[in-house]
Amino acid sequence: MARRRQSRIKNFSAENQMFGDRSVIAGVIVGALLLMVASRLFYLQVLKYHYYATLSQGNRIRTEPIPPSRGLILDRHGVVLADNLPAFQIELVREQVGDGKALDATLTQMVNIGLLRTEEVPNIKRTILLHKMYESVPIKLQLTEAEVALFAVHRYQFSGVDIHTRLARHYPLHEMGVHAIGYVSAINEEDLKKIDGAEYAGTSLIGKLGVEAAYEQQLHGKPGFKEILVNAAGRPVDKQGEYAPQLHTHPPVAGQDLILGLDMRVQKIAEEALVGKRGAVVALDPRTGDIIALVSTPGFDPNDFVRGLSVAQYDALQNNIDKPLLNRALRGAYPPGSTVKPLYALAAQKYDIISPSQTQFCSGIFTLRGSSHQYRDDKKHGVIDMRRAIAASCDVYFFRVAEKLGIDRMHAFMQTFGYGSLTGIDIPGEKPGLMASPEWKRRVFKRAADQVWFPGETISMGIGQGAMTVTPLQQAHFAAEIAERGRIIATPRLVSAVREAGSSRVIPRSPEFMKPNDIATDDQWSVVYDGMVDAVSPRGTAYVAGLGARYKFAGKTGTAQVIAIKQNEKYHLKDVAERNRDHAWFIAYAPADDPKIAISVLVENGGFGAAAAAPIARRVLDMYLLGEDTTIKPKKPGAVASALSPRPSVQPAKPTPASEPL
Repeated sequence: MARRRQSRIKNFSAENQMFGDRSVIAGVIVGALLLMVASRLFYLQVLKYHYYATLSQGNRIRTEPIPPSRGLILDRHGVVLADNLPAFQIELVREQVGDGKALDATLTQMVNIGLLRTEEVPNIKRTILLHKMYESVPIKLQLTEAEVALFAVHRYQFSGVDIHTRLARHYPLHEMGVHAIGYVSAINEEDLKKIDGAEYAGTSLIGKLGVEAAYEQQLHGKPGFKEILVNAAGRPVDKQGEYAPQLHTHPPVAGQDLILGLDMRVQKIAEEALVGKRGAVVALDPRTGDIIALVSTPGFDPNDFVRGLSVAQYDALQNNIDKPLLNRALRGAYPPGSTVKPLYALAAQKYDIISPSQTQFCSGIFTLRGSSHQYRDDKKHGVIDMRRAIAASCDVYFFRVAEKLGIDRMHAFMQTFGYGSLTGIDIPGEKPGLMASPEWKRRVFKRAADQVWFPGETISMGIGQGAMTVTPLQQAHFAAEIAERGRIIATPRLVSAVREAGSSRVIPRSPEFMKPNDIATDDQWSVVYDGMVDAVSPRGTAYVAGLGARYKFAGKTGTAQVIAIKQNEKYHLKDVAERNRDHAWFIAYAPADDPKIAISVLVENGGFGAAAAAPIARRVLDMYLLGEDTTIKPKKPGAVASALSPRPSVQPAKPTPASEPL
């Protein structure tokens, strides 16, 4: 028991030794750790100072794109057709807003305060998601003052959404020339698949029609960039603090200005003449192919597309029975009617089936051999030769020409003038028209019964009816070929010259020429010339259009049937529903001995070409050749005169070839 009560005596020496050893080890560890921290601090703050200083600058400096100024579009006299005006727009940066629910909530709130429409949201969201996280994406263009104020009131509710000032496209003449000039509108999902996103950084609009679309690359320019200082929330700040960064800016390169061959005074006259009508006018220079006027009515205001149309507004345009979005000049395909007769007269001479002096008797009725069907003329012309048949537009005479030519020769001959083919104009959307043939029927129709070519089809095509269609642009091109007697065939074009941004030097573009058409002799062409000159004389169908003209011109009327008339019925214009009436055509060139302009006029359901189309052509010719028109005064003389005043800083585009074509 005594031994159990004995207690062990502590070894203080051993314990002190152990404590001292542990203290040394702990001190070494702490010292090593402190040395590591100091080394790391030295590495970060001294050795890697410049690297991390650059990174820190990047955290507070944001690079923003600077969109280029879009090139101007002007007419041949310097009248501005498309320019740029400053406008406010709302832009969103997804990196600051967030994805998913945050983005949806932001767009919903924009709808709730009345800045976006509900139907717009899905498209806007798709566009946002197609851009990079850090890109600023426009979601509302061209804000009004009221909309700017509305957003300012609710600004605190939105992170990553702000108002920016950008240049927006503006068309000062509104509807005038819209189908030629085209328009720009917001870049959509399809556009983003075709374009280089870097080239369009900061840009919200892209060309969608006409010259704006065809020359997008030249008009767009090259974007620049600028560095801006931002705070932790990503907001730009003015005060840079003690350590001011060096902010860099790279200026954008503006797009080229385009000079069109359009003469807006001629364009204005043509559009005035077609007010309240559906139709088209195309006038061009036979020597260069420069389009002087390109009109399609009704039209629309391209500024509406720049601002952005609602679904209801676009549907109203799309479903309008008069089709204002249709470019009738390029895409309207109509039977040419009697405007084909001068060329068939040329074919008759080439194939030597009827001589110009050989007379035919017109009783007003033509019947094919072995058929009782009667093809009627509008009048009895009596004894008539080729020149008179062109001037008086005798159907019976050209029924006989078509019967003797046959469809194969007719088809081959008309193809040499471009019937059924594109003219090659420098804007998209052109239709080729149609010049039917037996081979065409075999290719298009599947049933054997439908593939048979009937003699009656040949007869109908002899007066420009049946399976034969042309566009107003093609008709003007054909008139130009006749004017030049096939010696000069220039490809139609709208853009005749370019000008670098900030420069006053206009560089003309070289015209493009096709192979001359030497299908007829000068004597044979003279017959066509005489017939078309006589057509606007007291002996011709368009004599009213030629009354009092101070220059000599040549023309040909045409009336294209819309509905079939039964054998024993007569056509009375007033008794036919307006949209079932014949289309009215007129083609012409002037001056007849030195052609400077060729023109085609179409008035849909206008009735007779001599009454509806020829007077319009006369007004256009007067304005271009004489510089005057006294028939109809402008509704707003002051506004029109101001809008069409030439800009002195721009030189007119020259038709001479350039050494450096665009």
